[in-house]
Amino acid sequence: MALRKIPIRRIGNRHSLFMGGDRELVMFSGLLAFALVFNAQEIRAAIVGTALWISALFLLRLMAKSDPKMRPVYLRHRRYKTYYAARATPFRENTRTQEKQYK
Repeated sequence: MALRKIPIRRIGNRHSLFMGGDRELVMFSGLLAFALVFNAQEIRAAIVGTALWISALFLLRLMAKSDPKMRPVYLRHRRYKTYYAARATPFRENTRTQEKQYK
């Protein structure tokens, strides 16, 4: 009896990208560019806002091309502590001298 093959469809396994970049970062950079243009209401601000939007979109597309999940991984990395003692538990507070001992 042969093993049954079940295809994994791309539609159920896609990353949440918008315009080729991370959805939240692209929308936030667009919001910043939009706010700059319409708050200043000058032609220079429109040029700077458009340049900001295009450059941010280019960089966010590069980031998503290298790793679509880079933003959540970076945010999880920022939650980590800089130092974890060798005998650390969730219930123990290590002093500064104990931290220096293992560095």
